[in-house]
Amino acid sequence: MTDTPPSDWKLKLRYGQLTTNFIHVTLIGDGKVITVNEEYNTELGPAVMALKAWVESHDEAFNMIAAIAEHLGFELKGRIELFETEPDDPPKEKQFGYAINFTAYRDEPKVS
Repeated sequence: MTDTPPSDWKLKLRYGQLTTNFIHVTLIGDGKVITVNEEYNTELGPAVMALKAWVESHDEAFNMIAAIAEHLGFELKGRIELFETEPDDPPKEKQFGYAINFTAYRDEPKVS
């Protein structure tokens, strides 16, 4: 496999003409932005982080989101959801994450 797959890579992947040792996943993690990141247009406070990735295993996917979150100033708290999904980008020679997205939300007031 090369880093520049053919334009019909999805069909070739589906029918086994293009192979990879990786699985494709989408991860969604709850947490908060602790450092503003202009590249991702984040603001301080609670948010959800999402990313897509080609990884060797689910464990590697969780390690990847944790490392990327820390690097981008996002503190994961609570649940991280993982889904095996259809890819938007083709696999490469190494694991990688892409389509990183942050969605801010407001904390709901706690009712006593």
